[in-house]
Amino acid sequence: MVTLRTSEKFERAVDKLDNSLKLHLDKLIKKVISNPLIGKPMRYNRKDTREVYLASFRLSYMYDENSDILFLLELYHKDEQ
Repeated sequence: MVTLRTSEKFERAVDKLDNSLKLHLDKLIKKVISNPLIGKPMRYNRKDTREVYLASFRLSYMYDENSDILFLLELYHKDEQ
């Protein structure tokens, strides 16, 4: 069973979303929990993290296979990359 943890930065970003995006985010998180390797692997200074797309936003997360923990790191607009 995957354990879910969130960062403070992620929580603040979710608070700013409207309800329709929050519903899509919930579905996306469930999808990532069922298959944590679904996201695009990042490189360079963001190595060991993955990203999935949510409309014009990106959900950045890290999955630790050894302890089976999924860390939701950040939710940001694609223009802020």
